[in-house]
Amino acid sequence: MTPALREQFERLALRLAELDATLADPQVAGDIKRWRQLSREQSEAQDIVGRFRRWQQRERDLAAAREMAGAESDPEMAAMALEEVAAASADMQRLQAELQAALIPRDPDDERNAFLEIRAATGGDESALFAGDLARMYLRFFERQGWRVEVMSESAAELGGYKELVLRVEGDRVYEQLRFESGGHRVQRVPATESQGRIHTSACTVAVMPEPDETEEVQLNLAELRIDTFRASGAGGQHVNKTDSAIRITHLPTGLVAECQDDRSQHRNKAKAMAVLVARLRDRERTERAAREAAQRKGLIGSGDRSDRIRTYNFPQGRLTDHRINLTLYKLGQIMEGDLGDVVAALQAARAAEQLAALETGAGM
Repeated sequence: MTPALREQFERLALRLAELDATLADPQVAGDIKRWRQLSREQSEAQDIVGRFRRWQQRERDLAAAREMAGAESDPEMAAMALEEVAAASADMQRLQAELQAALIPRDPDDERNAFLEIRAATGGDESALFAGDLARMYLRFFERQGWRVEVMSESAAELGGYKELVLRVEGDRVYEQLRFESGGHRVQRVPATESQGRIHTSACTVAVMPEPDETEEVQLNLAELRIDTFRASGAGGQHVNKTDSAIRITHLPTGLVAECQDDRSQHRNKAKAMAVLVARLRDRERTERAAREAAQRKGLIGSGDRSDRIRTYNFPQGRLTDHRINLTLYKLGQIMEGDLGDVVAALQAARAAEQLAALETGAGM
């Protein structure tokens, strides 16, 4: 274990002592919200410090066993000492891995629901068709996860697929599993409209944005918003031709736009569009912050900016390649049916490895 990691665990032990003293204060016990927050921190610290103390004990056991093995003249006792050396070493490795994993910073957004936005990019009609295929892939994946999906806005293309589609996804730790889908998705295949059988390349962009807390909506300055109503189009029956229930909200300082026409209620459409706009503003801030950090330290997974080409779907070869982690899977058919588990797991593992490497160097995250 590096000196930097030891120092972090020792600091955490000091913090645990502070938490124990604070929680013993009757005034803190009277503030339920603060008491619960400190109690959760105490519980997490107790677990980590407890593992660190066990690691220290096994370190002492290892030193003693090595000394005995080197000094013992009795072959049987020396063999027992060597067995203890092996056992202590294995315990230390296991505990260190657990301690490093416990130190990985938790992103509070990981537990949030998310908005997933798919937009056709280069490639014309084929790009829109690919956007439809991506939407189907994600919807199948959401179904496997048992997540609930709501269409916030959609703009269908003439030959099928979407020019743009925004979904709200609700479930267990949605953003944590979808966060690395943000970026440019490239497809290589023979389009249905291609008569010569030539392979074309087109692309879509995907953005995944954590759903903001309801309290964050009030932080928007209404003077900086332009709110337009318009008549909904597309699927929805006769009602959409009778009332101007659709809402489009423009954030004037940034030019970001969000709209919703899914609901018959103008009020509910406005609330949904506002939630999407807040998520886009937060995503913009997150992307800009990530870009600044990337200038100082190149991230393994990338910034999540939609301009990044993150993945290629090669249909003739049945191959998916994620360029950020050099992952190649020859199961494209299954993936397009929503089998994204291997891709998600590989990206999460790469993120954890990067964070652990930073902890090892004492850089922190």
